[in-house]
Amino acid sequence: MTAVRKRFSILFLLLGFTLSLFLSVGGAIAPLGLPVQAQIVRINEAAPLVYQQIPSLPLENRYISKKTGKVDEKSTLVARLIRYHAFVKGRPIQYRLDWKLTLADYLQVNDFIEPGTYPGGETLRENPLERDRTVIKSLTRLQRDQLVQVLVNLLQGDRRPS
Repeated sequence: MTAVRKRFSILFLLLGFTLSLFLSVGGAIAPLGLPVQAQIVRINEAAPLVYQQIPSLPLENRYISKKTGKVDEKSTLVARLIRYHAFVKGRPIQYRLDWKLTLADYLQVNDFIEPGTYPGGETLRENPLERDRTVIKSLTRLQRDQLVQVLVNLLQGDRRPS
């Protein structure tokens, strides 16, 4: 029995060492074994790419920054949607179902969106949550499905031709 415990102890030590070594070089484990840093860069770059693929999607980027007093044009509906999905809710970015749950949050048929934690709620003079909900509700089902598919394709690194 002690030989088995000893083997498990060694195994866990090696696993812990490997994990600590990986984390010490600035990485973190994410779904599919990809480094989190690489995904965060993609997440931050995704919103403009979504607008390139769906130009009819409203920008909703006319909110005033509390810090600068100027319009924060980078705070778009899609940028806030992505940040809410990935950072507030902590949902995986590569699955359609998770994006549909996020849209259901906006449609107020799934989970409650806390205004105080909503992206832009703390940094913009006006919390964009209600207007963002209105815009998402105004999209047709086809438009919402297209938005979900574009997000999944971009954030999975899908390189298939359109």
